[in-house]
Amino acid sequence: MKYQHRDLAKGKWRKLTLMEQMANVGSEVSRTIKWKKKDKKYAQMAFWRALELLGLTINDPKNKAGLKEICRAKEMLVDWYFDNPLYRSSDEEWQRYFNQFNWAARIKR
Repeated sequence: MKYQHRDLAKGKWRKLTLMEQMANVGSEVSRTIKWKKKDKKYAQMAFWRALELLGLTINDPKNKAGLKEICRAKEMLVDWYFDNPLYRSSDEEWQRYFNQFNWAARIKR
């Protein structure tokens, strides 16, 4: 598999806490939101990077306890991006969701 985040895929990702990992996913989701209003191609690239990071998070053994929520977040994120009506989440809800991880990651420093 060809990774956009090669260094992270090689092991650096596992050195981050779950809060830091999810905050990084949130950064890509924020970019997706920003770019979908300006340039669909850049939005799509940011979205695929977010999914890649979620995949790395899911595969990180230390996140086993939170695996159900992480997988559900991935499912809902795909639903949101492709405008499926199942969960009906909004840009603002995703911003709020991932901001929590950003704040938690900063507190842990």
